[in-house]
Amino acid sequence: MRGLKRDRSASVIIEGHAFIQNLRRGHYELGVDALPGMTIAAAFDELALVV
Repeated sequence: MRGLKRDRSASVIIEGHAFIQNLRRGHYELGVDALPGMTIAAAFDELALVV
């Protein structure tokens, strides 16, 4: 059987998707100095330093 088998799994996917959309729309100050097209990668690099 494929797909998400638990509500928790679906919740994690939905939250991650919303986070990426918010990053792309500029709601966070992450990856602001990056080149266009590289903002998501730069944002994750910045997050890696914090975590």
